[in-house]
Amino acid sequence: MSEVPPLSGTGMIIDGKALASEMEAETKVRVDELAALGRRPGLATIIVGENPASAMYVRIKHSACDRVGIRSENVNLPEGTGIDEIVETIRGLNERDDVNGILLQLPLPGGLDPSPAMAAIDPAKDVDGFHPMNMGSLLAGAERLVPCTPKGIIWALERLGVDLKGKEAVIVGHSNVVGKPLAAMMLNRNATVTVCHVFTKDLAAHTRKAEVLVVAAGVPGLIKADMVKPGAYVFDVGINRVEGKTVGDVEFDEVLKVAAAVTPVPGGVGPLTVSILMSQTVKAAEMQMKTRSNR
Repeated sequence: MSEVPPLSGTGMIIDGKALASEMEAETKVRVDELAALGRRPGLATIIVGENPASAMYVRIKHSACDRVGIRSENVNLPEGTGIDEIVETIRGLNERDDVNGILLQLPLPGGLDPSPAMAAIDPAKDVDGFHPMNMGSLLAGAERLVPCTPKGIIWALERLGVDLKGKEAVIVGHSNVVGKPLAAMMLNRNATVTVCHVFTKDLAAHTRKAEVLVVAAGVPGLIKADMVKPGAYVFDVGINRVEGKTVGDVEFDEVLKVAAAVTPVPGGVGPLTVSILMSQTVKAAEMQMKTRSNR
C-alpha cells in the first residue's frame, strides 16, 4: 500500500504520480514476461488532425509505453479524414497480431461523431474500454477492458486500503467516460452509489453523505469544503484552465482540511489514468495470447 504524505489540516494528498509509478513497475514485470515469450505488447494510437492538446496526450501515452517496455506506434491522419477512412485504419490494426491495443484519441475534428470508429475497434483490443461490448460486460459485472480513469480510481482506493463494500459513494458527473462506468464498478464492489449531474437538485445534500466522493463535472471549484463529509476520500477528475493555471473541480486547499484524503490537480487522477492504460494494454495482450493458445 502506498504511503500518502500528510499535508496541512486533517487531510492527506493522494499522490497520483507515486501510485502510477507503482502500477508501472508492476506492469513492466508483466511486459518483460510476455517479451520473454516473444510477445512484447504493442499499442497503436490514432490521432486525426493537429489538435495540440490531443498531440500532447498522445505523447504522454507513448512516453509511458517507453517506460514499461510496450512497443508503440502512432497513426496520424490529416484533418479532413472522414469516418470511413478512420474505420478502415482501425480495421487494418485489428488484423495485426503485433498490435494488442488500439486507442483513438478524442475529440475528432469538426465535431465528427466517433461512435462508428469506436465500435469498429476489436473489443479485445479496446484498451480505452469504451466499446459497447466491454461496457455491457462491465454492467453485467464482468470487468474485462474498462475505462481507464474509473479503473484508476478503483485501483487507488484498493491501494489505500479503502473497502467500498457498504460505503456511501457519490459521483458528480454522469459521462460515459467516467461517471457511468465508475458507478458500475462501484456497484460491482457493493457500494451504495449516487450519481449527480447538472439536473440534480441540492447537490450539496448528496455530496455531504459521501464517504467516497468523485467529481468529474468540468466546473472549477464546484465542490467547497462545506459540501464534503469529514473523513471522506475525494477524487478530483476535473481539468480546467483558470487564469493560466490548471485547476480541478474541488477547492483543494479548503477541502483538504475536511477530507481524509484528496487528489490534487494536476498530479492526481491523470497519472493514474495513463498507468492503467499501460496495464490494460498488457492485459489485452495476455488475453489475446490465451485465446490463440486455446484455438
